[in-house]
Amino acid sequence: MTFDQPLVLALAVLLTIGAVAAYVAVQRRRNATLAAAGFAGLAGGGLRRHLPYALLLAALPILLTGLARPQAEVSVPRVSGIVLLAFDISNSMKADDVRPSRLAAAQAAAKGFVDRQPSTVDVGVILFGDQALLTQAPTDDRGAVLAAIGRAGASGGTSLGRAILVGLGTITGKPVVLPEEGQQPQSLGYFPEATIVVFSDGQETGGPDVALAAELAAASGVRVQTVGVGTARGSTVEVDGFRLATALDADLLSSVAQITGGKYHEAADAQALAASTDAIDLRLTFKKEPLELTAPFAGAGLLLLTLGGLLGTRWHGRIV
Repeated sequence: MTFDQPLVLALAVLLTIGAVAAYVAVQRRRNATLAAAGFAGLAGGGLRRHLPYALLLAALPILLTGLARPQAEVSVPRVSGIVLLAFDISNSMKADDVRPSRLAAAQAAAKGFVDRQPSTVDVGVILFGDQALLTQAPTDDRGAVLAAIGRAGASGGTSLGRAILVGLGTITGKPVVLPEEGQQPQSLGYFPEATIVVFSDGQETGGPDVALAAELAAASGVRVQTVGVGTARGSTVEVDGFRLATALDADLLSSVAQITGGKYHEAADAQALAASTDAIDLRLTFKKEPLELTAPFAGAGLLLLTLGGLLGTRWHGRIV
């Protein structure tokens, strides 16, 4: 506990000592007067005589301590930290088994998710196909985030592993790569306040090993929440004049989420996709914040004054 006005606290100690000393002196003079008048048996007194005054005296230091503005640090729970939204922009995301298209539905759901986040959460945007690119650094500027989401366009293949590595690099502030065979993985630190949310159909076409990237994220305390965009039945997309079949790979997305301690959310249509973002679990963190205790001290002091006054009036016909 700290005090904003420590000098008042010192004054409280001195005044309390003075008040107690004065009460003791008054009682001694009273007892001496009664003894001189031949009423020595009435001197001293028991609980009824001293309790009201003891309550009044106890209220004095408590009220004065309240004037010193005591403060205590308390842990306040809140949703905070960094959320990176990673969008699969490969050709397969053009498929319309989730209308109007997988990518468009994912963008709409992600925008709703961003709008619902408190200001304590910084949101960034990653677009990934064959490569992954941070298109919006984590920020509390919701307009900038929504604009970055809206700029996504589909082309190329899919490398979910690269998306995770770029996300880790953004969170840690340094380039992140998978270790060569026989080498120890990078020591990235621990970032439990960070979450990567992946919107993808899970159709991996190459790049860094996804499972190893997920394990690196798990070791860094970063959870990966995955949202499966598409259906198991699938659809076809046109690429360079060819029709290619594409379907949701829920197993891969579920595996990535499981490795990192996140959850997999499947969304077979636009409505379910929008609802799935409500179920994305961001971590509750605790922040130390000062809590002023003036009111509790004032309340306790006034309670003692009231009790002392009531007892004094009832037992002695007066407050003091």
